[in-house]
Amino acid sequence: MAILSVNAGSSSLKFSLYPLISGDVQPQVLSGNIEGLEPGGAPEMRWSFAGQDHTRALVLGSDHVFAQALLSLRDLLAQLPGVPVIDAVAHRVVHGGQHYRSSVLVTDAVLEQLTQLCSLAPLHQPHNLDGIRAFREAFPNLPQVACFDTAFHATLPEVDYRFALPQALYQQGLRRYGFHGLSYQYVMGTLLQNTVRAQGRVLMAHLGNGASLCAARNGQSCSTTMGFSALDGLMMGTRTGSLDSGVMLFLLEQGWDHARLQKLLYKQSGLLGMSGVSADMRRLRSDGSAEAKLAIDAFTYRVVRECGALTACMQGLDVLAFSGGIGEHDVTLRAEVGQKLAWMGVDIDPQLNAQATGDAVMAIHSAASKVEVWVVPTDEGVVAAREAARLICA
Repeated sequence: MAILSVNAGSSSLKFSLYPLISGDVQPQVLSGNIEGLEPGGAPEMRWSFAGQDHTRALVLGSDHVFAQALLSLRDLLAQLPGVPVIDAVAHRVVHGGQHYRSSVLVTDAVLEQLTQLCSLAPLHQPHNLDGIRAFREAFPNLPQVACFDTAFHATLPEVDYRFALPQALYQQGLRRYGFHGLSYQYVMGTLLQNTVRAQGRVLMAHLGNGASLCAARNGQSCSTTMGFSALDGLMMGTRTGSLDSGVMLFLLEQGWDHARLQKLLYKQSGLLGMSGVSADMRRLRSDGSAEAKLAIDAFTYRVVRECGALTACMQGLDVLAFSGGIGEHDVTLRAEVGQKLAWMGVDIDPQLNAQATGDAVMAIHSAASKVEVWVVPTDEGVVAAREAARLICA
């Protein structure tokens, strides 16, 4: 028995296969991705299996490219020796809205409800759902499970998730939801296995192209920087983060339409917009221009500012954890955040920080630090697999 965990994007598909033994998810035996599925792209499948990395160019027709790619994946799974039989497919779905506070088996009715949320996460939700539809066709006899990034934040208190808007709008679903929940669920579980202080006040920083912070008490989310959509909170790779609503009113007065505003907010802002160079932190670090430096400084500043706000909400801090592509690999970012949070009692050991390269869970605080600081490489796929196993093995 095994769970195939997948994350479908606009032009790519990430996949991992996790065996099940007596209902318990085991370490993955296969992982990979299919890229180049956009129009005019060069489709290619890469995978790691039995300690070996492989690459295969895919020859696909111009129509229903994603569905054809899934057939290639299905053929690969059938060809590899010793691959366990798949019992379910677990899908990362960004938005569950008000109705879905935990993972669910996908039905036509579930898909219809989730489709109504596409405007709340236009970069992710439509592609997540297209992936589910394609898998239902390619693997018609397998249960499909939707695992939501919003679900971990179902414990947010009302004072945190309510906007200062009329009741009628709240009843229409206008509230804060929070995202990156699969990542935070993994990080929180890992911290609880490694330190007793994780039972207290924890601040998790998922920093990547999408970025957010989550405050947790007793292992449960109590506040987070993302809200109604994945635009809120921290500055990100191409997204604005928190923005004065008056800016939108001003641009509307200037004649901007919905499509132009959406492109600005989701694809032309953040690190890319400020620097004019790139959304990739590694590229900005090596660029050396004043604009690149300002973008990096602004990103760091926003992380520090929101750390202060969430710590105030928890009235203290016991553990700080970094995750995500930037959080796991950017030594300088972690050092600068630690220095600016020294007043909280954060003290990062420079040597330990330099050794933490995102390959393993690692504590990087000094012996004198009043706050434990950890680097936790996240694994959203295994969380989705565990959720699927819980449902199909119940």
